[in-house]
Amino acid sequence: MVDEIYSETKSSMHKAIEAFQHEIALVRTGRASASVLDGIRVEYYGSQVPLNQVATVGIPEPRLITIQPWDKSAIAPIEKAIQTSNLGLAPSNDGTIIRLPVPQLTEERRSELVKVVRGMGEDCKVSLRNARRDANDLLKDGQKEGEIPEDDAKRGQDRVQKMTDEFVASVDELITAKEEEIMEV
Repeated sequence: MVDEIYSETKSSMHKAIEAFQHEIALVRTGRASASVLDGIRVEYYGSQVPLNQVATVGIPEPRLITIQPWDKSAIAPIEKAIQTSNLGLAPSNDGTIIRLPVPQLTEERRSELVKVVRGMGEDCKVSLRNARRDANDLLKDGQKEGEIPEDDAKRGQDRVQKMTDEFVASVDELITAKEEEIMEV
């Protein structure tokens, strides 16, 4: 039962880390990245479709994203979706391809983005601590009901704490890496 609690906790912590990685990938840095377009949905023949299902996204230069729709009639809806997405990018097209120049970030904007990333990291750490608390509660309940011996419950809590510390350290590493990427000029 202790191993089952441990593996469930590890699984939920992995999910929290994956969600955090996905969130920070969407934070725009000074470099072009196709992942900033992941959340964009395009009105295409009456339904909302992810951008990558109606066009090819490319990064030909560090400060340029190109979007090549498979159907030329999709250019206007794609441009509209980008403009309403609050990414701060201004699309331009030549009739066949949409270009998104990625502007240089100001120092002030970089500092704001670092704060946003740190906030996301704190949210992730809260999720990790919640998973730890849930695991510890399950271990204590199992001990009270006599399903788990006291020594095993204590060892299980120590294992969960060690695992939590490792995940928190990996969140800190991800935050540091993203901060460096944001502050890079």
